[in-house]
Amino acid sequence: MNRTAVITGGAHGLGLATAVAFAREGANVVIGDLDAEQAAKAAAELGIGRRGVGTACNVTSAQEVDALARTACEAFGGLDIWVNNAGFARDATMRKMSEDDFDAVISVHLKGAWLGTRAASAIMRDQPNGGSIINVSSISGKVGNPGQTNYSSAKAGMVGLTKAAAKEVGFANVRVNAVQPGIIRTALIQSMKPEVLEARLADVPLARFGEPEEVASVILFLASDLSSYMTGTVLEIAGGRNI
Repeated sequence: MNRTAVITGGAHGLGLATAVAFAREGANVVIGDLDAEQAAKAAAELGIGRRGVGTACNVTSAQEVDALARTACEAFGGLDIWVNNAGFARDATMRKMSEDDFDAVISVHLKGAWLGTRAASAIMRDQPNGGSIINVSSISGKVGNPGQTNYSSAKAGMVGLTKAAAKEVGFANVRVNAVQPGIIRTALIQSMKPEVLEARLADVPLARFGEPEEVASVILFLASDLSSYMTGTVLEIAGGRNI
């Protein structure tokens, strides 16, 4: 691949699986994560030496997001791929959800993706080959999940961000796409009640949960020249759930 990729929230889960996929294809990988120690450890474990960099980044801070972009440019001379993956859940019904819980989830997912898209596109639009930005939304941004008015709102907002940004920067060969994973085997589902998991699985035509590597492979596709005429799209990776 011989390109430079930045992944926010890349020290674990879907972000780490994506980092591994990019590293395997020969990319330089910059992992940004709230936990600097975990980011550095994840980058080292990619096994690509100096082509793997891990650094702290709070995606709600414009200064830190801009610094993450600069880190990639200073280390590798450019920025070709940016994956807005950082996020977390803080579930509760609307009646019980605090304003802080709503604001925190919106800030990390939606504002964080907006800051990342802004920082990455500002660099990519001045490069001859442009670049590719991938926003990690969720199937809950399409259908909404009870107890996740904050999360579903943020993930739906990322779809609107993706489409609007694609129209703004397409002239410079900067592509902006999104993925919407369904239930994927990450640490998040391990905390869910068995009866909830069983109910979710019943809605999946492929009759199984997805693996992080399956999401990473679609992100890799959107980052590659195989998707060179795709922008503003939203790809579901949910085993057919909610079709």
